[in-house]
Amino acid sequence: MTAPVTAPPARASAWLLLRVGADGCVDPGGSAEEPPLTLCMFPTVGKAASVWARWRGRAAALALTVLLLGVAACTGAEPGPVPAPTLGSSQAGSPSAAPATGVDKVLVIVEENRSVQDAAAHMPFLISQARSYGAATNFYAIRHPSLPNYLALAGGSTFGVADDKDPDAHRLQGPSVFGQLVTAGRTAKTYAEAMPSKCARRNHTTYAVRHNPWTYFDDRAERATCEQFDIPSGSPTAGALVDDITAGELPTFALLVPDLCHDGHDCSAATTDDWLRSWLPTIKEGPDFTSNRLAIVITWDEDDDHSGNRVPMVVIHPSLKGKQVTTRLDHYGLSASIARVGGIPPLRDADTATDVLAAFGL
Repeated sequence: MTAPVTAPPARASAWLLLRVGADGCVDPGGSAEEPPLTLCMFPTVGKAASVWARWRGRAAALALTVLLLGVAACTGAEPGPVPAPTLGSSQAGSPSAAPATGVDKVLVIVEENRSVQDAAAHMPFLISQARSYGAATNFYAIRHPSLPNYLALAGGSTFGVADDKDPDAHRLQGPSVFGQLVTAGRTAKTYAEAMPSKCARRNHTTYAVRHNPWTYFDDRAERATCEQFDIPSGSPTAGALVDDITAGELPTFALLVPDLCHDGHDCSAATTDDWLRSWLPTIKEGPDFTSNRLAIVITWDEDDDHSGNRVPMVVIHPSLKGKQVTTRLDHYGLSASIARVGGIPPLRDADTATDVLAAFGL
């Protein structure tokens, strides 16, 4: 692998020779005025290529892609545990784990089955949000298939689940982060698109119950809170979610679950990008976001089996200005962030994970 050796030039050149090695590292040729810059974009690339970027638009597209993909991904390493900082660092999930930025609400949107490369190539709106706000370039799903990743987010564990079966096959005991927040006097909601009724435990048309993790927690208290606060989302123009956004009444933790088309499982990445474009302006215009209280997280449950389960992760908050986090992160760390923002202890394996939002200074 070609190692990065210089800092980026102060001013981008309009003419760049890009040498793409077999390891996926891109080495733009330098000049007397501007030294070369090596950028490692992909864990693997099919074959080497040489490309002249002759137009400013192509150079801009490269810059946006590099922002989402990151500069430290050419390691070929398989994902592993992501421990919390030690030796005096604040513990993940503790109330002091991140600076006081005013964030006391988190909205998480989980999309389906895309690698970083795929998203960068087909989702220009998402890339624009990463460029404007923030992106984690080394974020990993826990395993395949979908369900274990949702459970890691909601419960801090995969609970040994290695399939996508319905809740009747996996009656999980103990608290979820949703139920734990409600018990602690905070608030939590799932807004699920195409769900026919509250806390629906069966698939229905384009609603997939495996993408709605609260439905798997089977304690009596968990079931009761799920049946109250796990609700159909509605659309960007009408329904429960847009009502809560407009009123400034989003919960401490909100999970927005797109249907099987809008999450990209059954439809294209471009369709997912358009769906995000339909929702995010509305969310960002709401008082929770404009008052700096709300952080928005967009990520994926798992990759498409082509990148070692490294997936896109974009964080949106008014305080972020093109921030790029290269620390290795995962769904356990996102669960830890939600717990910490809600002032509760992180659950199970999330207790030792690196706090994702803290890595962004939130």
